[in-house]
Amino acid sequence: MAAATELTVGQVAARSGVAVSALHFYEARGLIRSHRTSGNQRRYGRDVLRRVAIIRIAQEVGISLAEIGAALESLPEGRTP
Repeated sequence: MAAATELTVGQVAARSGVAVSALHFYEARGLIRSHRTSGNQRRYGRDVLRRVAIIRIAQEVGISLAEIGAALESLPEGRTP
């Protein structure tokens, strides 16, 4: 992934309005993915912003994280919702 298209966890948190701890939780649950730099820092693709927005909206209407995860998992590989 090119550095210009990568976001730090802080940048994702600021742009999405979601706490860093929530992003780590979503990642642990497999809802979003990151990769690590050589310094072991998380980096996210810009597509994660859309996934986080979908997760937030789905939670607001009462959809469980398990259901959200299943829906996101059903997408074709590399497909951004």
